Amino acid sequence: MNFVTATPFTPLAAVAGGALIGLAAVLLFGLVGRIAGISGIVGGLLDRRPAGGRGWRVAFVLGLVAGAALAGAVLGGRFGAPRMGYPPLLLLAGGLLVGYGTALARGCTSGHGVCGLARLSPRSLAAVAVFLATGIATAVLLRHGLALA
Repeated sequence: MNFVTATPFTPLAAVAGGALIGLAAVLLFGLVGRIAGISGIVGGLLDRRPAGGRGWRVAFVLGLVAGAALAGAVLGGRFGAPRMGYPPLLLLAGGLLVGYGTALARGCTSGHGVCGLARLSPRSLAAVAVFLATGIATAVLLRHGLALA
């Protein structure tokens, strides 16, 4: 099976997306005093009594969904074809490992990478270094080490 596919280089979309993510992080921190880490926000929705309330969390998650819908409307639904052919057990294992890693790192890439680094957090710097090293090792392993590509 070939798990490696080429994706188009879209610098304008990447810059616009990054700017919107940064704006959302700044607004959430400025208006609510909270870090825009998605795992913490969604995890707080699953708690019976989340620290800091539930309303802003619901609004943030709904904003993510609305933003994707708006992007779909603007782009005419051209998000690219979903990748097919991944073994379901591999997807399940990957999802569980991501969830475990997020819990282990006490935050996700958005919380550490976008917000933590902006606050010069040493813990976030360490977490992002581990995220990147693991991602690079995984890509190298999948592309070259396991002959899956």
